[in-house]
This record gives sequence, structure tokens and C-alpha cells, in this order.
Amino acid sequence: MAFQRYPRAVLSRLQDEIPHDIKRRGLEHVAQEQMHMAADEFSEVYLPLASLIQRRISALQTIHAQTADALNADPITTPFIIGLAGSVAVGKSTSAKLLQYALSAWPEHRDVALVTSDGFLFPNAELEQRGMLERKGFPESFDGNRLIDFLMRLKSGETGVTAPIYSHVAYDVLPNEGQVIQTPQIVIVEGINVLQPHLPEGSDDHLFASDFFDYSIYVHADEALIKQWYTQRFLALTEAAVNDPQSFYSRFAPLTGEQRMAVVDFVWSTINGKNLNDHILPTRLRADLILHKGSDHGVTHFEMRNR
Repeated sequence: MAFQRYPRAVLSRLQDEIPHDIKRRGLEHVAQEQMHMAADEFSEVYLPLASLIQRRISALQTIHAQTADALNADPITTPFIIGLAGSVAVGKSTSAKLLQYALSAWPEHRDVALVTSDGFLFPNAELEQRGMLERKGFPESFDGNRLIDFLMRLKSGETGVTAPIYSHVAYDVLPNEGQVIQTPQIVIVEGINVLQPHLPEGSDDHLFASDFFDYSIYVHADEALIKQWYTQRFLALTEAAVNDPQSFYSRFAPLTGEQRMAVVDFVWSTINGKNLNDHILPTRLRADLILHKGSDHGVTHFEMRNR
């Protein structure tokens, strides 16, 4: 069997091995971001998970140092890159942030960068020109060459690498804006497409984004739950757009409740649900770790790859 299943309690027990000052720093991050509802989840799942990843980072650093010593060369310092994938609305962003706060609690790597692959979508204007606007989020709607170039530059030890920024309110990549990644010890790359073995357009390098990951995580939940969460997010964004004409969701604000639900059902059946089943869900078996979420968004159990 490729994966071994463990209950959440296995991670929770690891809390006792984490030094108190690391727990305190991590919880301070959560409090500063006003994520109080996630405090238990952070302590019982993400801090222990960060502890396991920290052991992997230490082991990899030892291997790099030993290799450099054997070759009589200076060790090359590059960031440890974590890919975090999963469906639209499954809670990837929250999971990625909690993992970021947990990992940055370790004094060895206070600088943990978080990048979303949504920024590597082609802009809406280009998607429309290509006739792909209705397939936004599908593998071909991403600028895979740009994402791979970004990851390659990080793994080459380059500093000041810029990632594009996406706005869910504007529903588009923000022009002339970027997130500059300086010299982090760890970079978390979160997005629906990051584990997809999709060959970028016009590329003959046969490189995938996951080739640059030192560890990969897939966030999973039953499709019925994910659709429910997507519905809640869509309705919340639409309601918030009632007085915000700049929001992409303002076009749905005049609709009745029934009409809004019809939009949700259409988008799920033709775009998000189809993309999940055809492209995103199959990538979970490429991950090192699968986090399973329940109806309260909490992790119920996890599966770890045997290798």
C-alpha cells in the first residue's frame, strides 16, 4: 500500500515533544492574524506536522553538507519548497497559513514565504482571447512556463524573485503587482494545480512544478462538503459586493437567492466540480501527505506516503 492511514490523535500526541517557546511563538502568530477559531487545529495538527517537516529539513541539510564536504565544495543554500494542493474552497489557504505560522515558530527558519499559484493564471483578458475563460482553473489556464521559471529561480538560490498576485475579489491577476521573495528558508506554494503533471505550453523541458518540491501535501474532503463550502464562499462574496461595484461578484448581487444558487450549481457542474474530478483529485496520490477534512473544516485523519 502506497499510503499509511493515521488518526488525528497521532499528530496531536506529538505536541508533547514540541518545546514550549516554539508553541508560544506559533500561537502568537495565530492570535495576531485573529484566527482564534483555528487555535486548537493549529496546536493539534499544524504544529506537529511542522515538527515532522522540520526533521525532514534537518536531514536534507545534513545530506547537502555531507555531499558538499565529499566534493570539497561550499554547500549551496536554497529554500525548502512545500507544495500544497487541493480543490477550490477546500480550505487550502487556511491550511497553508497555519502551516506557515507553525514552521516559522522554529528559530532555524523564521522566514517562511507563502505563495499562491493563482497568480500564475493567465489574466482574464488573455483567457478570453484564447476562448478559455470558462475553463479558468483548468490546467491549460495557468502559465506553467512562468510558474516553473519562478520555482527554478528559487531552487537556483536567486534572491528577489517575484511572484504575480491574484485577487479573488477582482477575480483576476493584478497587473503590475508582485510578491517579492527574498531569502526565505522555506517557501510554501499553494494552489489547485501545483501537483498536476501538466506540460506547459510550448515547453519541451518536461519539467513539472512538483519536480521542485521537497515535500507535498494534498488537502482532501468529500465533494459534497467542498461544494457546500464553495457555496458559502460564493454567497458571502456576492453579499459583500452589494455595495462594491469594483468586485467581480457585484454582477451577481442583483440576483435573488434562488438565482444565486442556480449560478452556484452551474459553476460547480461545469467548472469547479469537473476540474476537481478530472484534474485535481487524481493528483492526491502524487502527494507525500494527504490531510482529510471533516464537516467542521477540521482535519479528521491523514495519510502518509510509505517511502
